Amino acid sequence: MQRRILGGTGISVSEYAFGAMMLGAWGNTDHEDGIRMVHAALDGGINFIDTADMYSQGENEQIIGKALKGRRDDVVLATKGHFTMGPDDNHGGNSRRWLTRALEDSLRRLDTDYVDLYQIHRPDHTTDIDETLSVLTDFVRSGKVRAVGSSVFPAEQIVEAQWVSEKRGHVRFRTEQPPYSIFNRSIEKAVLPTTQRYGIGVLTWSPLASGWLSGRYDKASDVDLTVGRRSLQQHKFDPTLPANAVKLDAIAELKKLAAEIGRPLTHLALAFVRAHPGVTSAIIGPRTREQLDDLLAGADLVLTGDVLDRIDEIVPPGVDLNPADADYTPPAIADKALRRR
Repeated sequence: MQRRILGGTGISVSEYAFGAMMLGAWGNTDHEDGIRMVHAALDGGINFIDTADMYSQGENEQIIGKALKGRRDDVVLATKGHFTMGPDDNHGGNSRRWLTRALEDSLRRLDTDYVDLYQIHRPDHTTDIDETLSVLTDFVRSGKVRAVGSSVFPAEQIVEAQWVSEKRGHVRFRTEQPPYSIFNRSIEKAVLPTTQRYGIGVLTWSPLASGWLSGRYDKASDVDLTVGRRSLQQHKFDPTLPANAVKLDAIAELKKLAAEIGRPLTHLALAFVRAHPGVTSAIIGPRTREQLDDLLAGADLVLTGDVLDRIDEIVPPGVDLNPADADYTPPAIADKALRRR
């Protein structure tokens, strides 16, 4: 497993990060099996683990905490805060009030006194970025956090945060965590050029496009909309929608390309993400040991320019096949009250 430096921090991280979201109530509910998967990932060369407080409402962090017993010092551990964790409006967001509690709760569940990377899970238009960066600076100075980052921030907000940090003397975001896959390439237009300009490390999630690039789907009848994530996010999976139907056409072409290079589609998909010079680490989110083993087996694949050109022909650079796949819609678009007097 190759390693890269994380956003100028000097921290060395594996090209794959183990994304723990599928451990717990959202996926694999067997804690002992989840712990064994984490150990297998570490034994396979991964030294970077990413979780969040809201994954299975904290259960996920508890599993990771148990899995890292005796191995904490050798692992770069990242978690996130922002999403609502209780019934009160103040149990979420990017305020000093909430993030202070959110970090303490995460540290308790993870059974550690520090995290290497603390990330703001989403932008919060109700909280001044100066307020958020101020409390993150205090986290770093207290020794509870080593570095801070953002997740799914638009390019303009990444720039704003960098300038506010410089102007106000705050620590700055060292990382950004956006979705990126062959099917979701919009970050190539502005986010990746921006992070490269500011020396920000990029940890990409959903490299298999929510499972579309797992090799399970060949035709519309393969997509069962009554179970799992497909039942909750039908806009991403319903094959009767034109933007999803084109995914099946693209899969057919990508499978042909994968067969030509003698590798499964999953290996092609992960190698594509790792090939971008702006990407530091690709987050994999296996639910089973079999899925983990398959992804680890593809860590050696490096795509040639010819193969990358072929992928560009199937899905053009900067394009999201289904714009509805986006997991963040700016409030100026989502909230009509912000558009009307």
